[in-house]
Amino acid sequence: MVEVDQNLCIGCGACVAICPQVFEMRNGKSHVKDPNGCDKCDCKAAASSCPVQAIKL
Repeated sequence: MVEVDQNLCIGCGACVAICPQVFEMRNGKSHVKDPNGCDKCDCKAAASSCPVQAIKL
């Protein structure tokens, strides 16, 4: 399961750049668009790139 904590997200976009199959930007914050897309990209790298640790795997 992939989640983005909307209270922590600052909308830097790193997760979208690393894993666009899973994340998208909406209203200035990251959202999960396909929680099953991690097999197509590196969700661990996306989570570790988040400067505020808003992504939970």
